[in-house]
Amino acid sequence: MSSHKEGWGSRVGLVLAMAGNAVGLGNFLRFPAQAVQNGGGAFIIPYLVSFLLMGVPLLWIEWAIGRHGGKYGYHSTPGMLDSMTKAKWWKYVGVFGIFTNLTVAAYYCYLESWTLAYVWHSITGAFEGKTATEVANFFNHYVGIVDGGFFNFPVEAIFFFLITLGVNIWILSRGLSKGVEIASKIGMPLLILFGIFLAIRALTLDAGEQGAINDATMGLNFLWEPQFDSLTNPKVWLAAAGQIFFTLSVGMGSIHCYAAYVRERDDIALNAASAGWMNEFVEVLLGGSIVIPISVAYFGLDWVVAPGNVGLFMGFRTMPVLFQNWGPILAALAGVMWFGLLFFAGITSSLAMGQPVMAFLQDHFKIERARSAKLFGACVFSFRCGVSSSMDTGRSRNSMTGQEHSHLWCLHCSSR
Repeated sequence: MSSHKEGWGSRVGLVLAMAGNAVGLGNFLRFPAQAVQNGGGAFIIPYLVSFLLMGVPLLWIEWAIGRHGGKYGYHSTPGMLDSMTKAKWWKYVGVFGIFTNLTVAAYYCYLESWTLAYVWHSITGAFEGKTATEVANFFNHYVGIVDGGFFNFPVEAIFFFLITLGVNIWILSRGLSKGVEIASKIGMPLLILFGIFLAIRALTLDAGEQGAINDATMGLNFLWEPQFDSLTNPKVWLAAAGQIFFTLSVGMGSIHCYAAYVRERDDIALNAASAGWMNEFVEVLLGGSIVIPISVAYFGLDWVVAPGNVGLFMGFRTMPVLFQNWGPILAALAGVMWFGLLFFAGITSSLAMGQPVMAFLQDHFKIERARSAKLFGACVFSFRCGVSSSMDTGRSRNSMTGQEHSHLWCLHCSSR
C-alpha cells in the first residue's frame, strides 16, 4: 500500500489527461486505414455502435476499479486486483499490466521522436522541392533502413529519441498535477486546434486548386456514406470493435492508474464518458477529415482504397509531399501542425504508460517520484536499445528487409 499523497488539480485536467491517454497516433493513422479497409461508410456504423455498447461500459468498469484501488492506497493494477479479491495470485496477473505499459512506452517514445524530428525538418524546409521518392528515402534513412549509426540508426534519430525520452521523464518527475496534468492542458488543446486547422484546409480543397485532381469532400463522402449491406459482414464488426478497444486504451492499466487518484465523490461516470467522447471527436471528426480527404484530393479514391497505401508510414512518407502543393509557407505550417499534433497525441499517451510503472514502484517499493521517473526512463531506453539490437541481429540471420523489420515493430504501436 502506498503512503504517497497525490491527486488531480481539476476535473478539466483529469478529463484532458484521460483523453490524452486514449488519443494516440492511431487516431490519425490507424483509424483512416481501418475505415479504408472496411469500406468507409461501412465501418462508421458498427464503429459507433461498438463505442456505445462496448467502449463506454468498459471505461466505466476501469474507472470504477481504479477509484476502488485508490481508496485503499493502490495506484497500479497489482495492488488493485489484490484489493478486490482474497485470491492472492490475482496481483501477479496485474504485473502484466506494468510490463505492457513499459514495453509499449519504449516503442511509443521512439515514434514520438519521429514526429518531433519532422516538426524540426518542417520548420527548416527540409521537404521543400523534394519528390515523393526523395521524401520516402529521407524517411528510410531516418529510421535506419538504408544506413545508420548506433544500432543501425542515424545519430539524428538517437538525438531526437533522447530528447523525447528526457521530456517524458521530466514531466513525470514533476508529479501528477504539476506534470502530467499541465502537459495535458497544453498538449490536448493544441492538438485539437492543429487538427481543426488541417481539417478545414483539407475540406476546402477543390479540384484544380493547388494541384488537386478531386474535391476533398469526395473522401469525406466515402467515409460517411452509409453502406447498410455491410452490416451483415462480421469482419467489419470485428474490425470496428478492435479499433474501439485499442483507441480507448482499455485493458492496459493506464486508465486504472489515472482513476486511482480521483476523489471519492467525483462523478466517474460523467468523467469517463467525457474523456471517451473527446477521444471519438479527435479520431472520427479530426482523424477522418485530414488523411483521407487530402489523399483523395491528390491521388483519387482508387489509390486510397488500394491495400497498403494508407497507414502509419503514410504520415511520414506521403503527407509531407502533399503539403508541398500548398506553397512553401503553408506547407511548413501544415507540417508543423501535422507532426505537432502527432507529437502531442504520442506524448500524452506515453505519459499515461509511464505513470502506472512509477505508481507500482512508489506503492510497492517506496521509491520516491523523481527516482522512479529515472528508473522508468532507464527501462524505456534499455528496451529501445534491445529492440534495435535484435533487429540488427535478425537482419544478419535471414533475408527480411529493414523496412519489413521496422513495419513489424511499429505495427503494434500504430494500433493504439
